[in-house]
Amino acid sequence: MNMIQAINSALDVMMERDATVTVMGEDVGYFGGVFRATAGLQKKYGKTRVFDTPITETGIIGVAIGMGAYGLRPVPEIQFADYIYPALDQLVSEAARLRYRSAGEFTAPITVRSPFGGGIFGGQTHSQSPEGIFTHVSGIKTVIPSTPYDAKGLLIAAIEDNDPVLFFEPKRIYNGPFDGHYDRPARNWSQHPAGEVPEGHYRVDLGTAAVARAGEALTILAYGTMVHVAAATVEEMGIDAEILDLRTLVPLDIQAIEASVKKTGRCIVIHEATRTSGFGAELVAQVQERCFHHLEAPIERVTGFDTPYPHSLEWAYFPGPVRIGEALKKLMKD
Repeated sequence: MNMIQAINSALDVMMERDATVTVMGEDVGYFGGVFRATAGLQKKYGKTRVFDTPITETGIIGVAIGMGAYGLRPVPEIQFADYIYPALDQLVSEAARLRYRSAGEFTAPITVRSPFGGGIFGGQTHSQSPEGIFTHVSGIKTVIPSTPYDAKGLLIAAIEDNDPVLFFEPKRIYNGPFDGHYDRPARNWSQHPAGEVPEGHYRVDLGTAAVARAGEALTILAYGTMVHVAAATVEEMGIDAEILDLRTLVPLDIQAIEASVKKTGRCIVIHEATRTSGFGAELVAQVQERCFHHLEAPIERVTGFDTPYPHSLEWAYFPGPVRIGEALKKLMKD
């Protein structure tokens, strides 16, 4: 499966197992979603469990929170992560705080799916990476898969979770991993081990990182698309790097990070979002606090730029092999 098919499979599995699971959002019903992630679900489960909504993100999330408090497990889709900001107050002031404010009487077991990041030349309104905003909010879990296998298992775990989860899907690798240089897949997911996805129910527990590539020379912390870009870069450079795919930013698998950095003594953080106040800053702080006496060089960061997302210059905005390679060379010299 590719990632879109894996996400569709996860939704299908959960809707079949649990009658309280519902799917809602713009164009998710008859059309099957702008990226086809919900294709066929309305036909199979009906219009009361898979339904289209008006173009109102505040309404989508507000209704989903109410459904969750009532006892359902809604999976609302925000068509692009860039559109999520009108719903920010609902997520921060209501969903994240509902359990605490009601002394545990109510919960918000909602899983908000949304494609995020670049890869389609969508410019400033279809390409943003807002994950750092939500990792700052206590009470919300933030998940970002990098493979179809993880996408399905993590989505199932998110839907089964009793707290709100933001599930960001890197659209650049919806159909396959990239070689880091070009805007086309390097290989088909079906020919890649990470594309082998079981048909039935399985979980990838939230809060567990994965070693995407074992190594001894340095540690790369990445998630989503950047896992593949980092892998392509170190393979090309011939560096024995360990790539840790975080998979969930909140809860963060700090034990896995600590173990890897203490083993290698060097660390670089890579993400697509803007640099200032990006999640990489939190990772650098955590590594500095926990691994200072094991570090043999300053921690490096390679990120997007502190600019509005460019349209025609999208591939220059991405952290790519050139910028990542320069940081790796600097890290290995120190």
